[in-house]
Amino acid sequence: MMEYSYSYSEGYIKNARGMRLFTCRWLPANPRQPIKALVFICHGYAVECSVTMRGTGERLASAGYAVYGMDYEGHGRSDGLRGYVPSIDALVADCDAFFTSVISAAARNNNNNPPNSNSNADPDDCPSPAPLPRFLLGESMGGAVALLLHRSRPSYWSGAVLVAPMCKIADGMKPPRPVIRILEAIATLVPKWKIVPTKDVIDAAYRTAAKRAEIRRNPWCYKGRPRLGTAHQMLAASVRVEKEVLPLVSLPFLVVHGGADAVTDPAVSALLYRTAASEDKTLRLYPGMWHALTSGELQENIDAVFADIVDWLDHRSSSSSPAVSGSTVA
Repeated sequence: MMEYSYSYSEGYIKNARGMRLFTCRWLPANPRQPIKALVFICHGYAVECSVTMRGTGERLASAGYAVYGMDYEGHGRSDGLRGYVPSIDALVADCDAFFTSVISAAARNNNNNPPNSNSNADPDDCPSPAPLPRFLLGESMGGAVALLLHRSRPSYWSGAVLVAPMCKIADGMKPPRPVIRILEAIATLVPKWKIVPTKDVIDAAYRTAAKRAEIRRNPWCYKGRPRLGTAHQMLAASVRVEKEVLPLVSLPFLVVHGGADAVTDPAVSALLYRTAASEDKTLRLYPGMWHALTSGELQENIDAVFADIVDWLDHRSSSSSPAVSGSTVA
């Protein structure tokens, strides 16, 4: 397996509700290496950033990107009841607050220490460096979070990479419609109850037995049944994204999806590609691949997906590289 060169650090922030949220970052190992862009991870349901998304951080940092992640409320090492999402809007607001604070700090640091500046030059003669491009990378439920972040600030983000985004939960992962109606009726009464009947997400998402075992050993991943309130929030968010957000998406994006995904519907990723207002949009469908494209697939498949992701980011992090849109079945 290839070794990657990067530096890694962890920390905590407090959100507007006084909760401690875990954060982490991956940077290129050489501190003098110019950063191509900032990439912000939006992780999926029941997982976390530091271990589950480590491969993404390692690969992108080694490719020259500064990568930042935050565990949502109720996820990973952050405060909150395990596996409980009381409000998807509050979750999105937490991401927005952390991500924009990092971007503001990076801009201040960039202005105070412009790259390749002449220390003897008159500061007024040295133009301020251009701000670094900023990208969202959302996986599964995090794909819906990324799209909601984009819609809250339509012109703010340089682009997004959407990995098997939760624009619609696959029908096979949902209970029968009559059961959904009953669960919706009682969700506000007992939102924390772990009673939602659904297939094992780990078995459905991760193709390799080794990755399934790793997720089950990870103490920061939630392995119980979905809580009523969480399931209600996720279902409502996916419906909202599918019905209201997809046609309004206007930022450059790459969406990658496995053709054999049994967790989120690849047909809706194709719908996003067709209906989004974005002029710069790219769809990559990988026949036979499962849901967890960046960590749970065969190694050669993971390598192919990351090659597409890094190539897409590289072309949009350099003003000299033209963006190319298109749809491809890998």
